[in-house]
Amino acid sequence: MISETCPDPFPACPSPFNLAAHVLARADETPDKIALAVLRLTGAERWSYARLKAAVLGTGTGLLNSGLQPGDIVLMRLGNTVDFPIAYLGALAVGLVPVPTSPQLTEPEVAAMIATLDPAAILLGPGIACPDTAIPVIDTTALAAMRDLPPADWQMGDPDRLGYIIYTSGTSGVPRAVCHAHRAIWARGMMMQGWYGLCRDDRLLHAGAFNWTYTLGTGLMDPWTMGATALIPEAGTDPAQLPLLLKRHDATIFAAAPGVYRKMLGSAPMPPLPKLRHGLAAGEKLSENIRHHWQDATGTPIHEAYGMSECSTFISASPDHPATPGTLGRPQPGRRVAILGPDGPVAQDAEGTIAIHRSDPGLMLGYLDAPDETQARFQGDWFLTGDQGVMDAAGDITYLGRSDDMMNAGGIRVSPIEVEMVLNHHPAITQSAVTDIEVKPDLRVIMAFYTAPQRVDDAALDAYVSDSLAAYKRPRAYIHVDALPTGANGKLLRRKLRPIYEALNGQA
Repeated sequence: MISETCPDPFPACPSPFNLAAHVLARADETPDKIALAVLRLTGAERWSYARLKAAVLGTGTGLLNSGLQPGDIVLMRLGNTVDFPIAYLGALAVGLVPVPTSPQLTEPEVAAMIATLDPAAILLGPGIACPDTAIPVIDTTALAAMRDLPPADWQMGDPDRLGYIIYTSGTSGVPRAVCHAHRAIWARGMMMQGWYGLCRDDRLLHAGAFNWTYTLGTGLMDPWTMGATALIPEAGTDPAQLPLLLKRHDATIFAAAPGVYRKMLGSAPMPPLPKLRHGLAAGEKLSENIRHHWQDATGTPIHEAYGMSECSTFISASPDHPATPGTLGRPQPGRRVAILGPDGPVAQDAEGTIAIHRSDPGLMLGYLDAPDETQARFQGDWFLTGDQGVMDAAGDITYLGRSDDMMNAGGIRVSPIEVEMVLNHHPAITQSAVTDIEVKPDLRVIMAFYTAPQRVDDAALDAYVSDSLAAYKRPRAYIHVDALPTGANGKLLRRKLRPIYEALNGQA
């Protein structure tokens, strides 16, 4: 038998279609139900479905009134506030193409995005980095005022048309703009029971920021699609406070990156959580250590999911099918997934590259203005993730690691080349190599190794990279070495950096 799933086909996305209309399709059924609660230790800011829908469609009207036209690209430079999802859905509602970005990006990073995207407008929050530009800027005061405008009409159309763009770090060191169709939200229907076990009575608390795509999808749009309640902690909430918020607000499902679980388990003892059914984890590999400690502390399992910016999550455990120990879980119902070798799907229990079929409705349209890069990610009709895995006879997939050198910074993929390009411009550095290293159980940090005539002050290097790299991309340590590991052809061997670190720190 070969490592390929042959599922029953998932229902086709209806046409005409609009992503935002699909997300809020149930708003009129329960207009007074709480769609969103922004949680504080002293209370919560609550949004009913009626208020949320009115704000989204009012924002759509305001964006069109500002001179924008359907199909225009809108760059989102907004903070961790409710402005973010409202503006995002408001833009999609009227056929604009929003581009959500991390508020941690620096001006040079944003300038490169602007040059690639040529956006028609920038939505800008206070204190968020953005270069001076002639492009029209809409601030949060103007966005808030739009919410009270008359509702726009949903801009319905071909479900395969461009809906939104997100950025992912590429192996080339240049962040890539990933184009997704409106139909991408339809594909998330395969997650509802294939990962979440989500129903309309649920109260899903997501520990991420509003402006993280993991939060935007799992924490907001998916609960709203089901008519459930989304719970989001206010900006700056300490992970140690999350158990109390879970208890006070009767959360039934909790979602976070593995690092958040680790911080919660390392703080105060977990209070009883009688309403909590299970946790969800994505963004980086969940360790068995965290999984077991969470089960012991709460009596609930964590269901892990695997995915990427190009296709969100498509392999997962779920309440109906908990993962076999040591595996990621299995492809969600409706997903056609394979483990590929050079000649196609390999035999069961053989190693290969995890791949998803081109027909998946959640798969990207492609990288913006990069047809060659897009095609390079395909082998025939299969999209190659670049990650290695094994599929057993039951369809469970074991993750074997990345086939490239991509790093993971708190659930966000970071290219080492992007960091090295900055460090290599430092006048005192001859050459650099960057990787992520597990410095203690379940904690990986980005570390930079460099050659130079003499050691450079760490603080000076940190100040240097801070001008060009978002905080999550910056190394947490700088290690001066006599030489960097290379192969016979002179290519950097980043996998050999960890032994250097271990030798310097006296580790076995």
